[in-house]
Amino acid sequence: MPKFNWEAKTKAGATQKGVMEAANEAMVEAQLKRYGFAGITIKSEKVGFKLPGFGGGGGGSVSTKDLVVFTRQFATMIDSGLPLVQCLDILSGQQENKFFKSALSSIKESVESGSTFADALAKHPKIFDQLYVNLIAAGEVGGILDTILNRLAAYIEKAMKLKKQVKGAMVYPVTIISIAVVVIGVILVFVIPTFAKMFADFGGTLPMPTQIVIALSNFLQRYILVIIGVCYGIKVGIGKYYATPMGRQLMDRFFLKLPIIGVLIRKVAVAKFTRTLGTMISSGVPIMDGLEIVAKTAGNKVVEDAIYKVRQAISEGKTMAEPLSECGVFPPMVVQMIAVGEATGAMDTMLNKIADFYDDEVDDAVGNLTSMMEPLLMVFLGTTVGGLVVAMYLPIFKLAGAVG
Repeated sequence: MPKFNWEAKTKAGATQKGVMEAANEAMVEAQLKRYGFAGITIKSEKVGFKLPGFGGGGGGSVSTKDLVVFTRQFATMIDSGLPLVQCLDILSGQQENKFFKSALSSIKESVESGSTFADALAKHPKIFDQLYVNLIAAGEVGGILDTILNRLAAYIEKAMKLKKQVKGAMVYPVTIISIAVVVIGVILVFVIPTFAKMFADFGGTLPMPTQIVIALSNFLQRYILVIIGVCYGIKVGIGKYYATPMGRQLMDRFFLKLPIIGVLIRKVAVAKFTRTLGTMISSGVPIMDGLEIVAKTAGNKVVEDAIYKVRQAISEGKTMAEPLSECGVFPPMVVQMIAVGEATGAMDTMLNKIADFYDDEVDDAVGNLTSMMEPLLMVFLGTTVGGLVVAMYLPIFKLAGAVG
């Protein structure tokens, strides 16, 4: 989903800025007008390339940990009977993050001026996303704000844990590959030329592996800036292509079809979908609103489209399980469990059970991926660096044999 930077004026004439995810500028403008903003200016935000299903979301200068702590403390204070404005005053006063402190002070002022808590939070989309705002709105209407805040904190903690698991799985291979590229580059640019000069002084015909390595070294020295420029251009090109609706659709579908990574992305998507929708339904958010928010936060265009199809089918009177089975994204077990949840009227409970199961599945998938990647990366690193070393020592062995 594209991101848009917006700037607008409140009813009091104050200027507010933020970032909002939406399909287009018209949807952003409609949403801001609903919040009571006027004089709206919208600009598209540049989107960088990221692996879908693993990125996510932004809280501006506010970390997920800060948001969890704030939510937990807020829930405790509300449960203790403290007024909403007093809670905001206490929490903003003890907040060390200046960006968050300023936002909480602004939210407190909005509530004091008659705004609902949810509407006040919605003015800061870089910190509080649509899921957060809608759950708070449901809590205000139902008079269970403390319960909703505790559910939100638990949800954010589990989402953060899921994100850390996936990032942890990616850090190891990326680190090893980066080290390998640096080591090979140093050998080719600085070490191989020394050997090449020495072999040239010896004369004679060099073994084929040595000739290939020297030729590769010469090419790298001559065109290293061009290679860096081409790599950067490819990165920028992929990022711009991914920012287009067609590019995102094709690349997200490609990622889902990858042998190992695709399975992990699918499991993460299922865990995220069921956890988010289960939390929203159990908090009293209407299922149609819940599905729309879940679709926007899916992180994968294929999954997003599937959820929108589910939403459309439900609006036409169909069950949720039927369109889920047709889209081909969700495993049959998930579809069957959701069908049981619909039939028994315990959809939120069933969704949370599926989410717990798939959290464990992601754990296992990450562990398997790491276990499999370790030997493969070691073989790659050893073969590459070892091959270069052997290629450069072959002439020395040949010379020693001739002398002997």
